[in-house]
Amino acid sequence: MVKGTITVNNKSGLHLRPASELAKIAGKLTSEITIVAGEKKVNPKSVLILMSAGIKKGTTIDIICEGENEEADLKTMLDAIAGGLGEGTE
Repeated sequence: MVKGTITVNNKSGLHLRPASELAKIAGKLTSEITIVAGEKKVNPKSVLILMSAGIKKGTTIDIICEGENEEADLKTMLDAIAGGLGEGTE
C-alpha cells in the first residue's frame, strides 16, 4: 500500500467534467484506489461516488493505492490531479 497527499487546485474542484476525467484515468489502473477527503473515503473509479465526496478547489486529499502497480498508479493519479484534469490550475 502506498499513499500520497495532494491539494486539488483546478478551477472548480471535482465537479462533473474533472471527476469524469479522473474516473476514466482511475478505471484504467489495476490498483485498488481510495481517495480520502476529510471523513469521506471514496472509490475514484465511479464518477457518481467521486462527486459525492464534494471535493472543492483547495481541498487536500489522500490517495491510497494497493496492488501490483501501486507506485505507478499513485503517480498517475497525483500527476492527473496536479495537471488540473483538463481545466488547468490557478
